[in-house]
Amino acid sequence: MEKIRHDLRLSETISPFGVGAIVDVRGESLMAPDTSWWDKRFAQEISCERLMARLGAGVLRQPPEHAGRAGKDTPALPYWRFPAWRFCERCGKLSKLTGKKKGKWSNACECGGALVPMRYIAVCEKGSHAQDVNWFKWAHRGRAASLNEGVRFCRDYKSLRFHKLATRGEGLAALVVKCHGCGNERRLAELVTKGALHRDGIRCAGRQPWEPEDSVKKPCPYELVAVQRGATGNYIAERISALDIPEERPQSAEAADKIRGHVFFEKVVTDNGGPLSEQVAEWIADDLGVTPETVLAVAAGEETAPDEMLLDLKDGEWAAFLTKLGGGRDGSGSDFVVDGRSLENVAGPQSLLDKMSGIGQVRRFREVRALRGFRRHDAEAAMISADLGPDQRRWPTYPAIELFGEGIFLRFEERKLAEWEAQPQVQARAAILKERRADSPWANRLDFPEPRYIALHTLAHLLIRRLAFASGYASASLQERIYANSDRTDKTAGILIYTVAGDAQGALGGLVRLGEPEKLIPLLVAALDDADFCSNDPVCIESDRQGASQLNLSACHGCSLVSETSCETGNRLLDRQLVLGGSDVRGLLDEVLAEVRQHG
Repeated sequence: MEKIRHDLRLSETISPFGVGAIVDVRGESLMAPDTSWWDKRFAQEISCERLMARLGAGVLRQPPEHAGRAGKDTPALPYWRFPAWRFCERCGKLSKLTGKKKGKWSNACECGGALVPMRYIAVCEKGSHAQDVNWFKWAHRGRAASLNEGVRFCRDYKSLRFHKLATRGEGLAALVVKCHGCGNERRLAELVTKGALHRDGIRCAGRQPWEPEDSVKKPCPYELVAVQRGATGNYIAERISALDIPEERPQSAEAADKIRGHVFFEKVVTDNGGPLSEQVAEWIADDLGVTPETVLAVAAGEETAPDEMLLDLKDGEWAAFLTKLGGGRDGSGSDFVVDGRSLENVAGPQSLLDKMSGIGQVRRFREVRALRGFRRHDAEAAMISADLGPDQRRWPTYPAIELFGEGIFLRFEERKLAEWEAQPQVQARAAILKERRADSPWANRLDFPEPRYIALHTLAHLLIRRLAFASGYASASLQERIYANSDRTDKTAGILIYTVAGDAQGALGGLVRLGEPEKLIPLLVAALDDADFCSNDPVCIESDRQGASQLNLSACHGCSLVSETSCETGNRLLDRQLVLGGSDVRGLLDEVLAEVRQHG
């Protein structure tokens, strides 16, 4: 095994260079094998009960890290050379062999030229497998080769060459794989046509490049497609993250317990929906400060089970944030410190303040990110687990990292939000994205685009762009977490914008200080003002077909898009009109700029 020392950032070992991903290192093309190949002695275990409750059985382990220069015995992750086929940039020789220099493996040809990995690899259409293109087999296949006996039975494995035709321009037609033993040659333009590998008799091996051949239990039925080695679709990571916070019970669960404990509750259950149950439900509702409908729902067993709700990580986080917002200054000194700030007596546009119900300065929190697995080529392809070892079904190991950071939490007024999203024009605007999401292969990776989600998601992007000017952090360092669901018993309507660092000390405080209401409200107004005029208007504001799979409406790089690593949904499900309004729809905050401009 060849040792190649190269440093990656710790976060890069989760994405974009996690298990199954290709990484270029000093002229080498490498792929990270699954966690069964890790030396567990140097991969420390990370604890996060909330995350493991979602993942199920298993363990979280952080890749080994080091400070300073890597030495001979420094713990490191293993990587597999992929693709194995390389060509010499000097003589063009194409093979899977690795040169030797003074008895050691080297990335050089016998002629002294550097070996360069081939540009194309083969990926399974639906099985998420990857493998080398067998260039010797491919060069001796095809329509012309089938007519020549010498080509069909050629065994001159050392005579394969890869070169460029000077007279054919810069396209794939100019790139040729030629066997100098039999004289047959094929251009790469033949490789990328639909069903090309299948016609040449090249089938999917049904495994990952690092897995042994005897690991395949049954053949893969899907066809191979030739793709460029660096194509982004070759690796679609399935990540999950959780804020490590004290888990709080949702308010609906607390209310349900009080209702069940009421002295008259058995009468509601006994009457089973009759007139007496409705009358008694009103008594209980008046006594406990809830609605009669809530009492009847609890009696009928229609409320969502608390344990089921807590499986959704965001529900538990939302409940914890609400507890902190009502607590004022937080002196707990834990890994989750949030100062709740009131908006009373804060100067600013009343139309904006009326729609907000609280701000939290998140001074410190811990986030744990884990890699569940990955897919290749297609968002609907099979997911490959991050652990393919013999114990992966019973006790898998997930790559994970822990990060510490700071942020700003904004809670919006539920009643105002519900009134706005009940408008038919607002519902119709959101319905456009609902239909497209349903038809998209990314549907299971995207939140449901109800009006409040689209509006708050877009507002988060606008605020990230503005905070990048004031916080001292680049916009790519800021991330979002959107809490916007109206179909839960505990409706959510909030935004968390945060930054994290791998160091245990966390971030530097440049973001949390802007969470003071006196500073944040002007920043929100400035963010809305920035988005009111896009450099691509009027095309952008009048558009309803932008972004990947047309999953954005009025949103583009000139006004609303941020780094894809900052966004939960990869810059999808955005619309300025649902924030600022348009010709046919009222925006959530469409009165704010008019009020500001009216009062100077």
